[in-house]
Amino acid sequence: MFEWLAGNWWALWLTVFLVFAVVEMLTLGLFFIMLGGGALAGLLADFAGADLWLQIVAFCVVSLLMIGFVRPVALQHLRKGPADQRSNIERLIGESALVMEAVSASGGLVKIGGDVWSARTEAGVLAPGQQAVVSAIDGATAVVAPQPGPLPE
Repeated sequence: MFEWLAGNWWALWLTVFLVFAVVEMLTLGLFFIMLGGGALAGLLADFAGADLWLQIVAFCVVSLLMIGFVRPVALQHLRKGPADQRSNIERLIGESALVMEAVSASGGLVKIGGDVWSARTEAGVLAPGQQAVVSAIDGATAVVAPQPGPLPE
């Protein structure tokens, strides 16, 4: 077994790559796939006829370069998204709310898009039936402000 492996390091590099790919699928941190890229560099070095020490150097150099330069750019692109694709509670900010129960700095209830939320306002009191705008979400509480009226002409 070891004699075969000594002559076929490509099989070890391919196995290492596949293990890193599987671990990456489980973690999704874009770290192990960078190490997998290094394993592919070792595989290519073996196919090019390089000695084992040079294959290991290729693995280390390519892995470090990918972790240092490719991973930050990839993470930045994954985290960036268009403004119209906000998710979860970010979508509620700027939405209209109907005051169901008087809202003050200490609490109250508003209806936002069919759901009733506990709410508070940063200043003043909003009466039931009044329209408001969600300015922030603090935990499970919507922070609302009075909806601005039409501008006088």
